[in-house]
Amino acid sequence: MMYNQKEVLLVPFPFSDLFSFKRRPVLAVSNNTYNKGFPDLLVSVIASNLFKDDYSVTLTDEDLEVGILPETPVIKCHKSFTVDQSKILKRFSRAGESKFAEVIKVAYKLIEKTN
Repeated sequence: MMYNQKEVLLVPFPFSDLFSFKRRPVLAVSNNTYNKGFPDLLVSVIASNLFKDDYSVTLTDEDLEVGILPETPVIKCHKSFTVDQSKILKRFSRAGESKFAEVIKVAYKLIEKTN
């Protein structure tokens, strides 16, 4: 099954012992061309810890095209990783265009050249 950019997904996330897992929501940020051609996707963590820094974006129900959130989390653009698509447990929502554009803008700040 292929997953799409902007989808909010549930993935197994390892504890520091690397043996136990917890379920965590993530936002798919890799584009659909990549997602179709490779077995993994690039995702950013969605956390209920509302500590907001320069690389976090608040996510509300109004920011979603479909679905609702149990609480108001933040997307941690600086907490990104790849996950094999076969390991994804569930898809349950999709971020709207304007919110996703904000996420991309914040993520770009991580890699833009600075002096």
